[in-house]
Amino acid sequence: MNRRIFFWVILVLVASTCSSAPVSGSFTVFVGDSKLVGLGQTVLIPCWLSPPQNAESLEIRWYYEDNFDTPVILYMPGKANWVSMDDSFAGRVSFDLKDSTSGGRKTGDGTLKLTNVTIKDEGKYTCYVGSFEEHHSASMNLYVTETGSLPVLSAAWREDNKVNVSCESEGWFPQPELRWSEDPNDRGTSVGDSSGLFRVHSWILVSASSEVSCSVGLPNTKALTVRLRLDKNIPPPPEESGSSTGGWIAFTILLIMVMALLGFMYYRKKAKDSSDCKEEQEPLLSKEMSPPTDLSSASKNHVNIKLENTNEFLLIKDSLLRDKPGITFPDGGRVTCITAIKGTPGFSHGKHYWEVSLKNPIVPVKLSWWIGVTSSPEVPQREDFSPNASNGFWFLSSSPEDKGHLQFSTVPQVCLPVDCRPQTVGVYLDYEKGELSFYDAERKTSIGSLTAEFKGQVFPLFNPGKGDKAPMKIIQRSEETQNKDLDPQMEGEFAERR
Repeated sequence: MNRRIFFWVILVLVASTCSSAPVSGSFTVFVGDSKLVGLGQTVLIPCWLSPPQNAESLEIRWYYEDNFDTPVILYMPGKANWVSMDDSFAGRVSFDLKDSTSGGRKTGDGTLKLTNVTIKDEGKYTCYVGSFEEHHSASMNLYVTETGSLPVLSAAWREDNKVNVSCESEGWFPQPELRWSEDPNDRGTSVGDSSGLFRVHSWILVSASSEVSCSVGLPNTKALTVRLRLDKNIPPPPEESGSSTGGWIAFTILLIMVMALLGFMYYRKKAKDSSDCKEEQEPLLSKEMSPPTDLSSASKNHVNIKLENTNEFLLIKDSLLRDKPGITFPDGGRVTCITAIKGTPGFSHGKHYWEVSLKNPIVPVKLSWWIGVTSSPEVPQREDFSPNASNGFWFLSSSPEDKGHLQFSTVPQVCLPVDCRPQTVGVYLDYEKGELSFYDAERKTSIGSLTAEFKGQVFPLFNPGKGDKAPMKIIQRSEETQNKDLDPQMEGEFAERR
């Protein structure tokens, strides 16, 4: 005997003693068009009878793909409550109304409500409605989507006057498309992670003087695009000690500076008038822009910075700071503004330089940190606040998870390839020029430079990150000595407090 007919024979015997509303006659099941829903969102999948009629004496069964015997949700005649037999949907499904005018099951409405949508929810859903006399069903497809991160561009200079530019973005579903303006046929390589989301990566070799754009997006949706203009006319610095390798490294650093400037200036142009698409076609780098200040000139403007001891999550002593050991942070293991702090004095004009040491003789060099400036009078002590150049936070950061790069707080983010982590970072602020430059003070090389239109006071910004044994030290100098550091013994004791 057919499985469904046998089921209804049993059902009639069981439900014959239960009161139920009569079914007026033949019906057709409708579910509407396929739906697109974002990851984590709630979706209503409508199911209704035509002509409208009371469905309280009918079985209403939603099942996923071909899993008829393990329904997503099931309503049986004479039963006050519905049940779900598919564990993957437990606690996330219920019957709902397809619109505000619906009368529910009394008018033939069997709409499914699915909350907290996951990637695994994508697929075919069937609404089955039946009685002893007849049964009908209709199916629709649910598509799940997730927009990933803004693409991150990074570059490496080659000796043949070429630049290797890479583009990377993560957190996408389904598999995204990556396109270069120079090579539309290169779609990149996508890799899925344990959560089911995709990361896409690609690289392209371009000339030293070119404009590059990388777009990442889902099919039939607006892509996220980052543009970068390279200029071969920027002069390289002098080679050190006759070493050609040192000259190429320095030239690479200048190229990275340009990338950082482009990232920040692109965001400013886009934020100024997001509706004006023509602005994105204008040059992102002015040919009249002067090169960043060299370290020898910048260091002549040294100023001693004092720390504001106002953060309960930091251990601060004189010019040393670190995350407090043995406590629970509200933002978990992430590095956020929870562990950030301002320095004084603030600056509203002039040229200023200070240095931050990230080394200690008894522990490895520090890998987790932020160093820069902010125009915010107070650092928001919120884990959900995202500090970047658009809201008055300009800084260079380092993360233990990415030992091959440093990052600028620009939008889009700019990654700076490094062959080794700096042990002492020099920071130079030229307020009127709008320049914020960073240096590897011990190797006497530039790391990168940002430009901004500063308004009001800007303050030194520090974040010692989390998990490092080495503290962050703000170097203090006097007129008698240009490199008078703290007592090494006290510094070592501070580093061992974990």
